[in-house]
Amino acid sequence: MNWWDLFWGFLVSNLLGYGGGPASIPLMQEEIVHHYHWLTNSQFGDVLAVANALPGPIATKIAAFVGYQVGGWTGFAVALTATIIPSAAALIWFARILARYRQSPAVKGMTLLVQPVIAAMMVVLTWEMGRDSVRAIGVGQSLGIAAVSLWALTRWRIHPALVIVAAFLYGGLVLSHWI
Repeated sequence: MNWWDLFWGFLVSNLLGYGGGPASIPLMQEEIVHHYHWLTNSQFGDVLAVANALPGPIATKIAAFVGYQVGGWTGFAVALTATIIPSAAALIWFARILARYRQSPAVKGMTLLVQPVIAAMMVVLTWEMGRDSVRAIGVGQSLGIAAVSLWALTRWRIHPALVIVAAFLYGGLVLSHWI
């Protein structure tokens, strides 16, 4: 196990994940799945689903799991250190800079223009996970689950963790008999 790769993979994805969990998830996926091949895309989707259902910051939960998966307790510690310490230090430093230059057109432009990049990364992540879902359970089941989830989240305002738990139950109790 190359501890530097584990540290670097999580450091990069969390430092560049401007905007928190949603922005860092595609970066983490890139490092975990595509660059280092620690997990498959399907495994990453499973970890992401479980991490969303549990309380706390998503990046630390993913780092803890992947670090432990690839390097045991030492990997766990390395991945969490790379996720928490540099991000916390950068947050303190960056927040002070932003507060000082809050009214600057350059700072306003930077914070506004990074949002489309984050949105594009989320679209790519969604596409890849959707493609894996269609391959595993078919178009009808995937679209049905996505539609019910969207309806539950937007119309009924059900908490995302409950929607994820319901999907787990559906997969375990219903889909397991069809696949």
